[in-house]
Amino acid sequence: MTLFDSHCHLDFPLFETDFSHILQSAQHVGVKRFLVPSVGPENWSRVAELSSQHPEIYYALGLHPYFLKADYTLYQTQLMARLDARPTRCVAIGECGLDFAIKVAPALQEEALQWQFELARQYGLPVILHCRKAHNRLIQMVKAANLPKGGVLHAFSGSYEQGMEWVRLGFSLGIGGTITYPRANKTRQAVAKLPLEHLLLETDAPDMPLNGYQGVVNTPSQIVNILTILCELRNQTKQTVASQLWKNSNSLFSICE
Repeated sequence: MTLFDSHCHLDFPLFETDFSHILQSAQHVGVKRFLVPSVGPENWSRVAELSSQHPEIYYALGLHPYFLKADYTLYQTQLMARLDARPTRCVAIGECGLDFAIKVAPALQEEALQWQFELARQYGLPVILHCRKAHNRLIQMVKAANLPKGGVLHAFSGSYEQGMEWVRLGFSLGIGGTITYPRANKTRQAVAKLPLEHLLLETDAPDMPLNGYQGVVNTPSQIVNILTILCELRNQTKQTVASQLWKNSNSLFSICE
């Protein structure tokens, strides 16, 4: 069984002291590839460095709405230069998106996201989307953006109907620890029916702890527990689901299997 953690922040300082052990633990349970998205200029170098040091790690470059500052335009040239010179291991734009639950002005978020959509078109890359309290507006922006490579909605926690809106746009859905909580009935019912070809596994480590692990640092090795719950909800075998999700991840990010 071969797994791909499509969204984990292995560059965060929390992992520095025990990085090798965390990576080995994940590999031991079958996680063979990792996608590390950036959140802003502060960690663009770090995610690229991790990828250059570890062939199993791929990365994305972008501006996360939570960390967005009004002076983000000062870094546009730098980001474009990195994309111009990028090795093949930079496989997406992100993490980017909309978060209307924070104090960052929605207009600023939308402006930055629109620019990142332009980058995705220019460089032929998929986008990794963050969305909180902004589903309708984000859908609207994506529909208008005409993104040839599509992307993934990270940390999907919506209904079947919401999930299908993304599927119809050609997007994938990142399935993480949310489905391990029995109270997440709406999302559990959704992932039981959504097309398997549009799902990816993710941990969002070190965040999004699984049910029963609250207060514990989340790590990529937990992806096997997410897979177990997903298979139970769909009434499918681990081998069937894992095999398809491995294909989905590599296909979205244009990585040879």
